[in-house]
Amino acid sequence: STANSLAGVANGARQVECTINGIGERAGNASLEEVAMSIFMRGQSRLAGAYTGINPVYIYPTSQMVKNYSGMAIQPHKAIVGANAFAHESGIHQDGMLKNKLTYEIIAPEQIGYFRGENDVGVVMGKHSGRHALSSKLKQLGVPMEGDALDEVFNRFKLVAETKLGGVNDDELLAIVRDGESVQDPAWSLETVQVVCGTTGLPTATVKMLAKDGTVHISAVVGTGPVDAAFKAIDALVGLDVVLTEYRVTAVTKGINSLAETTITVKPREGAEQKLGADVFKTNLQTGETAVRSFTATGADTDIVVSSARAYVIALNRMTEYVTKAYVVEAVASR
Repeated sequence: STANSLAGVANGARQVECTINGIGERAGNASLEEVAMSIFMRGQSRLAGAYTGINPVYIYPTSQMVKNYSGMAIQPHKAIVGANAFAHESGIHQDGMLKNKLTYEIIAPEQIGYFRGENDVGVVMGKHSGRHALSSKLKQLGVPMEGDALDEVFNRFKLVAETKLGGVNDDELLAIVRDGESVQDPAWSLETVQVVCGTTGLPTATVKMLAKDGTVHISAVVGTGPVDAAFKAIDALVGLDVVLTEYRVTAVTKGINSLAETTITVKPREGAEQKLGADVFKTNLQTGETAVRSFTATGADTDIVVSSARAYVIALNRMTEYVTKAYVVEAVASR
């Protein structure tokens, strides 16, 4: 599809239909990043002077945002934005890169807003790093922050840096930023989560959460596993009847000390959607069919259970935005 799109441009087409990461209903569509960078690099010389108004430095951040909101993972070998696009493992490749980066990269990762690692950026982030260093690093990574947003990410960063050996690299730092992308005024905040599990006994999770009105709620629930117990404990406090439709855990980087990033998708349980109000439904403008909304969120932490719980709370907060106020009040009162 990318080749067909570029062939059309070379023969006079001036509009290309494409999507971020090439996502689509079936086998996908032409990838915006592939088409845009092909025109950016070769538009003048090979495509009859074609150009776009796209600023390529936002390509990688936008790709990650779409992945985060849609819950659709990017395959590692994906051109331009895949995890392996600017990775070099073979000896001959590494030797060529050390001598001249143009040997194997006609596109610099910085051009699309991706910073390869600490040697390129020059700041090593660890438990001794301060707020100013974090602010500078985030600005270099294309996600400038200040005020309360910076304070929240800094607090999360310090918690991770204190428990992780070897510092926090760029990919992990971006995962921490994505982990903080919740609703503006969340109905619930996860304070603590403690899980007891093993080969003997029943997995038990205890969670402490802060409600929007400032009250603290605590719940302890037994589950079939540590994550299941944590989710059930959260459900006992939030009061929304949901079903988990997707659960995926990935390591942000290689190695045993890697940060875990959890992606989950939830939707109202069948039979409960009518209680949630009309806003929880969405209508397909082409077919007119009505379906229940799904809500996707990600969480990041060195502990898989904690990252899962954080993602689950964020997803429930996003659902709460669509729930009628009367139902939320009724659910809290019934507890």
